[in-house]
Amino acid sequence: MVKAVFFDFWGTLVENGTYSPLRQSFKILRARMPYGQFVEQFERVVMAQKHPDQATAFAEACKAFNVDPLPLIIDRLIGVWNKNRLLAKLYPDTVDTLKALKEKGMKIAIISNAPENSVEQVIDRYNLKEYFDGVFVSHEYGQLKTEGLFETALKKLKLKKTDVISVGDSLETDIKGAEKAGVKGYLLDRKNSREYENKITGLKDVLKLVEE
Repeated sequence: MVKAVFFDFWGTLVENGTYSPLRQSFKILRARMPYGQFVEQFERVVMAQKHPDQATAFAEACKAFNVDPLPLIIDRLIGVWNKNRLLAKLYPDTVDTLKALKEKGMKIAIISNAPENSVEQVIDRYNLKEYFDGVFVSHEYGQLKTEGLFETALKKLKLKKTDVISVGDSLETDIKGAEKAGVKGYLLDRKNSREYENKITGLKDVLKLVEE
């Protein structure tokens, strides 16, 4: 029986304020590697540890990809990620789905790879805090989704892996991270353009999943 739902944040509950900041970062840094490999390395440097400020975080990213941390590059990266946070907006089905799940007595948590304060500020802006029993962001715990963040959430919320389903829009981080933790993951594919067995096309489909 499903007792809890773990949600990804960006691209699942909240729409990015700009076109994929990760892909933009990939282009800005001109990383000479496959995009998937870049994402894992970039998130580990920028999102899985705390930094005194954004400039420091992105300077560390530059070093990780053997790029000279020029002020122009740092400023561009800061601009992309600030725009993403400041212009972020909820998907139309987000609040209704969260409300309905709470009415069913479900525990709800966020599992997110994200820079410092990005998730927290958006939650505060849209008054979402009341819906969540836990907010697990990579920078706070020093873990990415594929490196233990799901397991941390299970332990903190005193849940068994069989009690939970996870929903996210990324096969590489959301689904892979859930699978590693033994949690059943569902791909949220709003455009219905990807092939995956456990797939939903809208958040309200989650209500059916918890009833099955």
